[in-house]
Amino acid sequence: MFAAGPDFQPHTVLGKARLKCADFLESKGVTVRQPGFKFLWVDTFPLFLPKEDGGEGLESAHHPFTAPHPEDLRLVFQSPELVRSQHYDLVLNGSEIGGGSIRIHNSKLQRYVLTQVLKHDSSELEHLLEALESGCPPHGGIALGLDRLIAIMVGASSIRDVIAFPKITQGKDPLSNSPASVAQADLDYYHMQLEKDRKLRLTPF
Repeated sequence: MFAAGPDFQPHTVLGKARLKCADFLESKGVTVRQPGFKFLWVDTFPLFLPKEDGGEGLESAHHPFTAPHPEDLRLVFQSPELVRSQHYDLVLNGSEIGGGSIRIHNSKLQRYVLTQVLKHDSSELEHLLEALESGCPPHGGIALGLDRLIAIMVGASSIRDVIAFPKITQGKDPLSNSPASVAQADLDYYHMQLEKDRKLRLTPF
């Protein structure tokens, strides 16, 4: 079986077909997925991808603050479509449970990525670029999906079975009764007021 198409679309199609085949075989009693917890780090991602809408240019595969792989730094200025990123995902039993990246900590590189590679207006990020000019150590982070992790651990078919604060179709949280109106006394206590456009703003003490 093979697939052909633009960019990464064949990967997505084949990946979904693989999962469907596994589900079908297991419904017939064939063991495909082995018991236990199988962890996997994925750490070879492209830094940029062709625009998903088919337009000209590139977009960030993760986010525009992801650092390039140190060995590919020169390619950022020569062939950005070939650059690998310092982006990583943690996978458990075939499901992503976390992801993150090392961030760009060089102001000139960050400005070049924003303005020259991604063609973004960097004016709204001048505060970040100025802060990087003052010196910033290499840094990064990761976000873990605890709901997904617990769902896999207990064998739940959906994170809705384990999510701590489930939302109903109206976008409300029945456990905390959120969103809800705020009493005027509470707003006064924190020196806050609601404008007519419903945006919250602070008032001076």
